[in-house]
Amino acid sequence: MGATAPAPARAAAAEAAGSARLGLGRILPPLLACCALLGMWQAVSAAGLVPADMLPAPTRIAASGAAEADALVRHAVPTLVATLAGFALSVTVAFASATLLDFSRLARRALLPLLITSQTLPLIALAPLVVLWFGFGLLPKVLLVAFVTFFPMVVGFLRGFASADPDAERLLASMGASRLAVFRLLRLPASTESFFSALRISITYAVVGAIFAEYAGAVSGLGVYMQSMKHVFRTDLVLAAVLVSTILTLALYGAVVLVERRCAPWIRIERGARR
Repeated sequence: MGATAPAPARAAAAEAAGSARLGLGRILPPLLACCALLGMWQAVSAAGLVPADMLPAPTRIAASGAAEADALVRHAVPTLVATLAGFALSVTVAFASATLLDFSRLARRALLPLLITSQTLPLIALAPLVVLWFGFGLLPKVLLVAFVTFFPMVVGFLRGFASADPDAERLLASMGASRLAVFRLLRLPASTESFFSALRISITYAVVGAIFAEYAGAVSGLGVYMQSMKHVFRTDLVLAAVLVSTILTLALYGAVVLVERRCAPWIRIERGARR
């Protein structure tokens, strides 16, 4: 008789198989929906129901994108650099601002309404002004990405700080802990889940913000490429650039998820337990 696998090994194998089935169950429905949408798009284009110059077939977009791969990559790099730099600035300033608002009620009453009001400013009007003030280089793109992603980060931090257990706060205070110690030991760790939720929301806006800034004024980037292709009526290449920006966004979102699982694995366990 062959030797049977030890119980821990069988349990680990069963857990891995369950995780694989769960992952497939999450990926398969959107993948099938995407394939169905592309199939209908291809059929509509092939039947000539929509002019090819207005809505090129997915196969034509893929072929044109492959032919222009070097140009697309060359323009995607500055967009990615502006996105990452602006997002890093946004996280840093959002943490500092949220910490100030958490420590000072006066600052919260004075500044939080201004932060909320800032979100009513139309980006289409703000972007040209930022370009006029700071030129056509990297800085205006970084600032606009930070502006687009800043507010969700601040709200995420503030919600996380507020989710700390008040009984635990009172216990630490009764033991002589300072307000800074309470923040470091309790309120800051409590903000981890809200922080990563805000991070995932904000990263989806970051690439769009960078491209919009390039539309307002830049020398390179996917926004510049889309604009130049639009002027020569190459809808297929405009959509190819849109596809590249989508891939960048999905890749950055996936990177945030991986960082969350690496740095805070308990969040995933707690979410699974709540389902």
